[in-house]
Amino acid sequence: MSMPPPGNPNDPPGGAVPPGYTPPPGFPPPGGDAPPPGDGPPGGGFTPPGAPGGMTPPGATPPGGGYTPPGGGFSAPPSAYGAPGGYSAPGGFGGTPGPLAEWQQRALGGLIDYVGPSVLLFVIFLVTRSIALYFLLWLASLAWGGYNAYLNGATGQSIGKKVVGLKVLGEQTGQVIGAGMGIVRWLIPAVIGFIPCIGFIFFIVDLLFPLWDAKKQTLHDKAVKSVVIVVPK
Repeated sequence: MSMPPPGNPNDPPGGAVPPGYTPPPGFPPPGGDAPPPGDGPPGGGFTPPGAPGGMTPPGATPPGGGYTPPGGGFSAPPSAYGAPGGYSAPGGFGGTPGPLAEWQQRALGGLIDYVGPSVLLFVIFLVTRSIALYFLLWLASLAWGGYNAYLNGATGQSIGKKVVGLKVLGEQTGQVIGAGMGIVRWLIPAVIGFIPCIGFIFFIVDLLFPLWDAKKQTLHDKAVKSVVIVVPK
């Protein structure tokens, strides 16, 4: 006696498939065979579950472009030489727009402004032996010094400083110090110089002070807060 072939276990009882019958999920349709292993997931392919919250798994490349490093990209390390900005000329100090004058440059300007006329006055006196002429020339020399002091304050350049290429400016402002302060700057060593003993010592110290001063100032510069810089002739 022959046995009938076994039917599909998912077929409804009685072997007949009623119209509209749908097998349970994951089972083959009635009358068919289960797909062999490895033929792929039913229903159009398997989609792996995503990471919680839409996160990209570690090691995967995020969609939509290249990799962006954490923190918004790489920033170059700060420069060891400070932030970009204006460049101060070598030797310049504070707000001054140029390098500070050396002692030799200041001495040359002083020779033209003050020492030259004084030497000329002394030579004329030795030749003429005239007290009256000497007095007149002394007044002329005093007027010459006062005029140069006025120029130092009003324009920043006396006759000698203009020849050498120097300029007197305010230490804190970088501007000319004004005619009045120019006169005061000149009178300080002139008046103290008349004091016996002390005057001569002050004159020597004041004259040589720029040699060791950080701002290359004389004492009368410090009194009125001025500096002397180098400028184009």
